[in-house]
Amino acid sequence: MTPPTGNDKGKLVGALVAGLRVMRYINAADRPLGVSRVARDLGLNPSTCFNLLRTLVRERLAVFDPATKTYGPGIGLVELAAGAIDRMSPVAIIRPYLRRVADAHDVTTMFWQRSSESRVVLVATAESRAAVRVQMSVGHRLPVLIGALGRCVAAYEGYSREVLRDKLKDIRWDNPPSFADYWQECQAVHARGYAVDRGHFYDGVMTIAVALRGPDGKAIMALSGVGLMAQIDPKRVAAVGKDLVKAAGEIAQAIGVQAPTLVPAERSRAIRV
Repeated sequence: MTPPTGNDKGKLVGALVAGLRVMRYINAADRPLGVSRVARDLGLNPSTCFNLLRTLVRERLAVFDPATKTYGPGIGLVELAAGAIDRMSPVAIIRPYLRRVADAHDVTTMFWQRSSESRVVLVATAESRAAVRVQMSVGHRLPVLIGALGRCVAAYEGYSREVLRDKLKDIRWDNPPSFADYWQECQAVHARGYAVDRGHFYDGVMTIAVALRGPDGKAIMALSGVGLMAQIDPKRVAAVGKDLVKAAGEIAQAIGVQAPTLVPAERSRAIRV
């Protein structure tokens, strides 16, 4: 029997296709969803949708909350993603750069892939060698505009102040920054290439991030260095940021995307107006 390929036009298994549609839908949603909502949005029979969701729960690809009678993505998706990501050649290319920055500055470095307009997913990490350090699992998802990486993404989106303010309304922070500070920090990315979050996303945690861009100039990936604020001397922030910008440039060249673009200070000031 000839193994199937991505271009195979043979008969598809309808139940499998429907199950994958449901799995992708609940994975992309911002919150857990009920059977009726999933069935309606995907045009499925409610009974069929219920059976698909129940099967996904048994396979740990979805989780069910009996209190709210809603479904969300399960840990099985993370396990599948980790296995697939491990075999992707770009990740193998990226890891040495993550390790280099992690070892040089005792920070945990992370590489994020934009998975949708509103989310990023963690695809690779290199942990700090410090006894106490920040950790996240591959497959972890975050709102695309949160933290330092969010400022980098916003810097290349071309949002007006009003549009950006509206998009930030539903994001949950430990210590929300003022919009004025967030806006200014986004614009600073154009001058220095990186953004900094000092305990706003997670209390007591500092994140420094750099974005990599696609053909349209918008951010599609991000590289971040994360550590406890007590462990990162403020004088070292610029050094970490510059090394992340350097690593991002080398990664961009290796995998064929765009590195951060720096502009002269005069133009950067004009952008902030």
